[in-house]
Amino acid sequence: MRVGSIIGLVLASVWIALPAAAQQGAQPMAAGDAVPIDGGLVTGRALPSGVTAYLGMPYAAPPVRELRWHEPQPVAPWQGVLAADKFAPQCIQPLRDATSNHYAGVEVSSEDCLYLNVWTRPDLKKAPVIVYIHGGAFFVGAGSNDIYRGEAVSQEGAVFVNMNYRLGPLGFLALPELSAESPRRASGNYGFMDQIAALEWVKRNIARFGGDPDNVTIAGQSAGSMSVLALQASPLAKGLFHRAVGMSGAAIGGPIKMPSLLQAEQDGEKLKAGWKAQDLKHLRALPADRLVVPRVPNGPTTGPTIDGYVLPVPIPESFARKEQADVPLLVGFTHDESFGGLGPVSGLADFQAKAKARFGANTERFLKLYPAQTDADAQAQARAADRDATMAISMLTWANLQQANGRAPVFSYQFSRPHSYAPNATFSDLNPATAGAYHTSEVPFWLGTLDSFNRFRPTRNWGLADYAISKTMTRSLVAFARTGNPDTSELTWPRFTPKRPKLLEFGQTVKTAPWPDQQKFDFFTEMMSLPVRPPSPAD
Repeated sequence: MRVGSIIGLVLASVWIALPAAAQQGAQPMAAGDAVPIDGGLVTGRALPSGVTAYLGMPYAAPPVRELRWHEPQPVAPWQGVLAADKFAPQCIQPLRDATSNHYAGVEVSSEDCLYLNVWTRPDLKKAPVIVYIHGGAFFVGAGSNDIYRGEAVSQEGAVFVNMNYRLGPLGFLALPELSAESPRRASGNYGFMDQIAALEWVKRNIARFGGDPDNVTIAGQSAGSMSVLALQASPLAKGLFHRAVGMSGAAIGGPIKMPSLLQAEQDGEKLKAGWKAQDLKHLRALPADRLVVPRVPNGPTTGPTIDGYVLPVPIPESFARKEQADVPLLVGFTHDESFGGLGPVSGLADFQAKAKARFGANTERFLKLYPAQTDADAQAQARAADRDATMAISMLTWANLQQANGRAPVFSYQFSRPHSYAPNATFSDLNPATAGAYHTSEVPFWLGTLDSFNRFRPTRNWGLADYAISKTMTRSLVAFARTGNPDTSELTWPRFTPKRPKLLEFGQTVKTAPWPDQQKFDFFTEMMSLPVRPPSPAD
């Protein structure tokens, strides 16, 4: 396999790709012919790169008033031609401040938000389709965020789709009254239903954009990755996709678990009391922004649930029954992400004290698995332990479940390349000195959106090597979407095997590496009382 030479192999192509990357924010040229889709005709924006973007196309009726907390409904037809040349509002959510790491300009949000975006090239015919599901803890995020744009992926030969889906209480509230009025006798998971409706739209319409409806890959990061796993387990999504990519998110194996419908309804009752709502009529009349509630530790919240409808049984049980979508799978995580465990440590003494407080009689076992002799060792081992206990164990569980209960192949990766920050770059939600390969840091490399970080203020000093790694990763993503195997002319991936699992590591170079020691995962499986701190919506 070619490893350390990867950067050199693709540097020449980066000299060509750099102008295209810089053009992502350029003014579009004239749009082409109108395209017929569900509801009517649309035109898009022709970009200088040769890609056409169709932005803000409705895939479901506005989920407002009497449609709040219902399954998505069909789009109403429109007259004339819809100019799909700008993004639709994002779904109701807290807005980011201008100093956050992923600030994307002035944000407009609305309850009327079920829209999707397509990037394609006029010459594409029966091209692989990648449907990307954004992250954000099921609380924030949108398909319009710069980091998720699909121009670079489309340049590599795929049709790229992303969408908004309902978030927070509007997307995941469960209540006994909502379950009672539903013919499914279930509530919550409306955001998942939106994602399924978007996939159904793709099935019906994507051929008109040059895509192959019989070759659809779903991909997502963080909450988007958890969504990919849920869709793989959901009978409602069967047949709507043919490959799956999960980046740093799976509510199995680790400390994050999806609650039962009863548990979710109990949380919903507490939220309802806080809104001082008497009944569903009152709840549906409340202004949407009143329903965006701050998250508080150990307080009631909303999120995916085992509702008996979208997810009839817990996800591991779905796999054990071999009822999951048996499709090629690519999963991975970043080197320095975590959402629980020891947390940051100041040095060796602090590391040992926190380990004793967390693991008690099992402290010695833990310290043998994560030995440290110096303060620097302790800080590195604390980060590694937190990652292994949370994200890595979840992604490994997903890979193992597919490998044990399906025939389709599994591939895996770790992203360990820190971002290159501009001098004096500061953020309200990230410290460049300690961030490392943080949660979400791999996304702009996969999607070729590195320059999105400099659109509103200079925060990154990307070099040729960064663009080279990004192009390598984008090409692998498109290759996986095309064939179910991420190999390219530049890169050969190891196939995941449970006994001696190997992954591809994207760092200063690209190389094959082992997964963390299985003994570490066995230890954390026993110690699954680790406190849970969900990934920050700012990630």
